[in-house]
Amino acid sequence: MDKTKNTDAINNLNAEYKEKIFDFTGKRRISFIIVAVVVVIGMVSFFVRGFNWDIDFVGGTILEYNLNKEVGVEDTDKIRGIVSDIIGANNVSNVVTSGTQGVSIRTQQIDSFVREQITEALSAEYININDGDSSAKNVDATVGRTLTRSTIIAVSLSLVLMLAYITVRFKFFSGLATVLCLTHDMFVALTFYSLLQIPMNMAVIAAFLTILAYSINATIIIFDRVRENMRLQKGGGRTFAEIINMSVTQTLARSVNTTLSTLFVLVCVYIIGVPSIQAFVLPIIVGILAGVFSSLFLAGTIWDLLDGLKNKKQAD
Repeated sequence: MDKTKNTDAINNLNAEYKEKIFDFTGKRRISFIIVAVVVVIGMVSFFVRGFNWDIDFVGGTILEYNLNKEVGVEDTDKIRGIVSDIIGANNVSNVVTSGTQGVSIRTQQIDSFVREQITEALSAEYININDGDSSAKNVDATVGRTLTRSTIIAVSLSLVLMLAYITVRFKFFSGLATVLCLTHDMFVALTFYSLLQIPMNMAVIAAFLTILAYSINATIIIFDRVRENMRLQKGGGRTFAEIINMSVTQTLARSVNTTLSTLFVLVCVYIIGVPSIQAFVLPIIVGILAGVFSSLFLAGTIWDLLDGLKNKKQAD
């Protein structure tokens, strides 16, 4: 008698659980509309605003000063204004703190006469600057071209290796869906770099690879659950779309909790960090949010769409 009650209770729980499965694949039109809007905004920003290329990529001049005082955000903003008045705001790539009393100014290539003007202007504002408290060096644009090529190679190689790994572990269409989602995440991060004119420097490589690693981890967890459910539900009459919806729903809480715990740390770092750290952390925050969206709403949906197209072609 007790076994019968237990069986009935389990069946009731399964029925309730089935009703709570969210139809991710059925809402794909909404997901694709969101992606289309982001793509349009990004493309417009790329052509209209472009990117704030730091001298790491395009070459330029690095000026460093020891102000002999604690340097804060107000100081870096003031220095940016002083330098912008001399060489123009578009020629100032970035102004960040260097240590506790120093400041590093990155600009387009400038000659010694302009450097002297900047030093004199800063000396008028910060009278403690001495002759030995400043330095200047030029960064060759060749280094920038090498760094650009290395960035493209690193990201492209990561995508190819991920496609190969997921294809071997799961299926080719799941790997293709993953690469498309990762491309989406990179595009969202690039859009924020363009919209907010965040300097594109060497840190962008680390930011992109961090986003790729986080996004692929969330997607693999979902696909692993899909593979497990396909084995458990074999012969159960469920369609592939239903299995995907079930798998995404089962991993939903984990994905959300993991993302929130990571974001809590990153937001704290952004709040208390210096401008250079903030410029590095902000795109990662955006990329992680884009990654959890693509993992939940795009990865499985695209896999189901590609699989459906293949089956339709074979049927024809």
